[in-house]
Order: sequence, then C-alpha cells, then structure tokens
Amino acid sequence: MVFEGLANRLQDTFNRLRGKGKLSESDVKEAMREVRLALLEADVNFKVVKEFVEKVRERAVGQEVLQSLTPAQQVIKIVNDELTQLMGGSQAKIAQAAKPPTVVMMVGLQGAGKTTTTGKLAQFLKKQGKYPLLVAGDVYRPAAIKQLQILGEQLKTPVFSMGDQVSPVDIAKAALEHARVHGFDYVLIDTAGRLHIDEALMNELKMVKDAVNPHEILLVVDAMTGQDAVQVADTFHKELEVTGAILTKLDGDTRGGAALSIRAVTGTPIKFAGMGEKLDALEPFHPDRMASRILGMGDVLTLIEKAQASVDKEKAVELEKKIRKAEFTLDDFLDQLAQVRKLGPLDQIMSMIPGMNKIKGIQGMTPDEKQIGRVEAIIRSMTPAERQNYKIIDHSRKQRIARGSGTSVQEINRLLKQFEEMQKMVKQFSGLAKKMGKKKGKGGFKLPFM
Repeated sequence: MVFEGLANRLQDTFNRLRGKGKLSESDVKEAMREVRLALLEADVNFKVVKEFVEKVRERAVGQEVLQSLTPAQQVIKIVNDELTQLMGGSQAKIAQAAKPPTVVMMVGLQGAGKTTTTGKLAQFLKKQGKYPLLVAGDVYRPAAIKQLQILGEQLKTPVFSMGDQVSPVDIAKAALEHARVHGFDYVLIDTAGRLHIDEALMNELKMVKDAVNPHEILLVVDAMTGQDAVQVADTFHKELEVTGAILTKLDGDTRGGAALSIRAVTGTPIKFAGMGEKLDALEPFHPDRMASRILGMGDVLTLIEKAQASVDKEKAVELEKKIRKAEFTLDDFLDQLAQVRKLGPLDQIMSMIPGMNKIKGIQGMTPDEKQIGRVEAIIRSMTPAERQNYKIIDHSRKQRIARGSGTSVQEINRLLKQFEEMQKMVKQFSGLAKKMGKKKGKGGFKLPFM
C-alpha cells in the first residue's frame, strides 16, 4: 500500500495525542519528534523534514491550538495542511495549448518506465476526449520503437516513427508537422534515456526542446528509488526546466520519500502517479487527497471518480432493484466482483476508504487477488440453477463444483457460508430501503454511488 509505513507511524502518533485530551507544549514536541523520525524512515529528504517539522511545530504550539477544545484534531489538521503544501498544494494539470497540438516531451533515465508511461498518458488523454499522437523518438534503446508501436496498437492510438537511423531532432520536427496536418490534439514525444545522466543525453534533449518548443517537459522517475529520484529530478530540472514530474511505481513504494520531496527540492510539481502496470493505471496527482490517505482519512473523491468511470450504470440500477426485493444471487455476487476489480488493486481501494486500515483484521493485510479468482472459478463452475438458489447445492454437487473449479469442498462450504451471511445483510438493507422509501416517497431512497 502507498505510504504504508509512514501512514501507520503517523496515525499511531496522532492516536496517542487524541488520548491526551488537553495538550501541553511538551506533548506537541514529543509528537513532532515521532513525525520527524517517521518522515526520515520514509526516505524523505533531510532538509525537507527539518523545515516541515519546524513549520508544523510553530503552528501547533500556538494558543489557538493548545487552548482549543480539540487540540489533537487541530494538530492533525495542521499536519494535513502542511503535507498538502509540501506536495504542491493543489493539483497541477497537464498543459493545453491555445492552438493544438500541445507538444509534450517525455524525459527520464532508462528503466524508469518512460515508454510505458507515454502510452498511459495517451490513454488518459483519450479518456478526456483528446486525440494524441505517440512519437518514437528513442532511436538508441533496442526495441524501444517496437515497444511504443505495440502500445499504440493496444490503445488504438497512432504512432509516428521514422526508424532508428534518423536523428531524434528530425523525428520530432516531422512528427509535429504531421500532427498539425492531421489534427492531433497532443504530440507525446518518447525520448531516449540513459542508465545515468551524462552530457550527451542532455545535449540531445536540449536540441529536441529547441526544435519543437514543447508546452510540457514531463520527467518520468521511479518512485521506488527514493532520494535518487529526487536527485535525478533536480538535475533534469536545472538542465531542461522540467514542467512536471510523473512518479512511476508509486503503488509499490511503501515509503513515499520521493513523492514528499520532489516538489520541495526541485520546485517541480508532480502531475501524475503510476499506480499499477495496466495502461489505465495513471492517476492525476492530488496533493490534498494524498495527504489525506497518509493520515488515514481516506480518499473518497478519487474512489467516487473511479466508481463513476468503471461501474456499469445499468447493472448498478438493476442491482439496486434486486437489493430492494432481497433477490441477491450468486450471479449478482459474481457481477459485483467483476465491478470491484475494474476499480483497481484492492489494497489501493481500501486505502481510499477512511479508517479502513485501522479496522481489526484489515490492518497489515494485503487482499488476495488470487483468492478472488478462486471464488470466481467456484461460482462459474455452478449451474445456472445453483447460482440462482445455492440451497440446492448438496455434497455431491459440491464435489462436482470442486473438481470443475480446481478447489476443495471446504472452500465451497466457506464461500456459501459467507454468501449466506451476505444475503442476511441484503435482506436487512432491503427492509431499511423500504422504510426510507415510505418516509421519503417513491424513489426517495438511493444506494451510494447510484
């Protein structure tokens, strides 16, 4: 889970503050010591940590905080505010030229995921109703052009290529002219990287920059490299005046030092975060929402946006009707599993729900995606009649289902028991829905997100 170590440490610290009621200056000092250690352990830049803790401490020991009715909550609010400011304050959106096309240079070291991220950005722009052109400008890395072409095929997005015998500068110029003629909204230029920063790399990138005058220069950095990512961002920014950063593999970085340091050290805003391997796993970076996740307050806005983009509205309405009538079946359960999977990895979804990481049995647990696959296999191995009425599933049927799904009778018993409990909850919810409907009139009750 993103920022898992930092989040747990900070939340434990603030829980101790909440238990004290009134706070003294020494209580705040002790809490700030814990915050400082937590940030350093998360691989946040030392100077950034020092300045951050001092800002929070100055605000937290003020009279309006220590004398307030809920001083612990005031301190948490201050930390939330300062974390948000540390990561940029507000969302930094991708540029959009007054007259298309908008030219975006993708830069970074080899291995950071630059080519894949270029494809992900094209997918993001397509969802916004834009028409992007992918440009194969990396003529040095073996198979870089082929990789971009495969991504283009998967995304059904055009790829401009002139092979690996033409200079990147000429490719960029020709791609821009092609985009103007054919009405593309964005030109995404995938440039070459190196395993380390060198003069030849920077000179070439500067030449491409001078040739096409990009509206955006987005630096792709691997979040899991921690302070190295910050140093890379600083160097690229000094050489090229980078306009934004994209953090890849943020979903695998439990520390989060790069995300908390890049803006403060380089002044470069983080515009996107890579949250998985799939081509739609690129999220706009919202500093306020990320701060909220770190402090265990969830990220409901992003969760709602994911639901609105992923959930089949017709199926949601149909499910609502079934729940009202208490007709929830294993077929419906299978549909719901598929809908949830569309939202993304379960640990990410759970991190967006306020307080979820503190619920008994949830904290420290990574949801097992394989187990969900086994549940799906079990249900798909049932007959339509069995899925409609699980009570007809006797021992011989269970043995057949176990053979068909590659599972055991014990696993089938466990699933049916859990489903029985779920059906009881659905009936209770149905009763509540009817009561609410009577009170509010016809159509007066709606399920969440429907």
